[in-house]
Amino acid sequence: MRILQVDKFLRRQGGASSYMLDLAAAQRRRGHPVEFFAMQHPDNLPATYEELFPAHVEFDESPAGMRPRIKAASTMLWSRRAADGVRELVSRFRPDVAHVHNIYHQLSPSILWTLAGAGVPVVMTVHDFKLICPTYRMLDADGPCEACLGGGFHHAALRRCRDGSLAASTMMAFETAVHRWARSYRHVRRFLVPSRFLVDKLTIAGFPPDRIRHVPNFVDSDVSAPASAARIAEGRRSSSKFVYVGRLSHEKGVDVAIDAIGEVAGCALDIIGSGPEESTLRARAFARAPGRVRFLGQLSKPEVMGAMSEALAVVLPARYYENQPMSVLEAFTCATPVLGTELGGLPELVRHGETGLVSTAGDVGALVSSLRRVLADPVAAQQMGGAALHYVRAHHDPDHHVDTVMALYAEACKS
Repeated sequence: MRILQVDKFLRRQGGASSYMLDLAAAQRRRGHPVEFFAMQHPDNLPATYEELFPAHVEFDESPAGMRPRIKAASTMLWSRRAADGVRELVSRFRPDVAHVHNIYHQLSPSILWTLAGAGVPVVMTVHDFKLICPTYRMLDADGPCEACLGGGFHHAALRRCRDGSLAASTMMAFETAVHRWARSYRHVRRFLVPSRFLVDKLTIAGFPPDRIRHVPNFVDSDVSAPASAARIAEGRRSSSKFVYVGRLSHEKGVDVAIDAIGEVAGCALDIIGSGPEESTLRARAFARAPGRVRFLGQLSKPEVMGAMSEALAVVLPARYYENQPMSVLEAFTCATPVLGTELGGLPELVRHGETGLVSTAGDVGALVSSLRRVLADPVAAQQMGGAALHYVRAHHDPDHHVDTVMALYAEACKS
């Protein structure tokens, strides 16, 4: 089957693009011709049709001035360059199916109309909450928020959900409302959704259940299995180090992890990743847990896996709805338990007392209790890590995942 993989990034820039690249590699190993469509960027991986990619554009901040804002909004609603590029790519490559990932803003749903017009069946992996929340996170200043779930996207503007900015929040609310009104996503024949939590939210929001499929993410559980098995046999860990892996932003709750570490003597925290709150978090670490928090920045995947393997537990104190974080699955492949929260899809993976511990989001004291519990009983922590490894092998196997995706491609082609 000839497969077109589409994401705004053609490099490992977050979970969606990393998933796409890993899936494409697995499909190519099976002999399927796979090509890509994305934005142009100097760090992109090589691509056959890169001259057809639209120019790189950023939407991290709302542009200053009315004219740049209008131009940015128009691109978010309909990217002519993306539509033209994917149309030409289809004429040259002639894919049997297109698998789209995060296309919002930079590529826009214009490519969905174009693919449908060319007769190419489209499936979409829903990596986040953008289809039902203009600002992706289902989070406002007071915590998890479902105000827009019924289609009233004006709530995002009224609550200034995008970084407190009225202009940015209004732009994103308008974008989501227009595409919902235009039914742009009706061109997607199958939605592949990693967590049951998001399946439920999409159904409540009015997406057709007959086109939604629960398809958990996959991870290679053999990467660190030998070392993990040896540690499990030892039945203990001497480590007193915890690890956080992810974006350094408010919704991830890294501040909660730092505060909790500061209250628990004899342990340390390594923070892997970058993001807008890094300087604030560094200052907080200096004040709350001096000398016991290290900021390691962006690391390669082998380096991340190594850090997870050496940790007593991975900490993910999210204060918003996670979907199905790859950092949790990767921790599990290292036989390392996860200390998570009760929100979103996290409890589907982090089963309290079995594959990790669950605490209340935003509650420093609750996370302190979890830290102390694994520090006091490293054997139990090791057992949870072993259960996590068993779980990820049973439910997130790469071969089974590719089989499922290919079957859904065939299903989409017939619908």
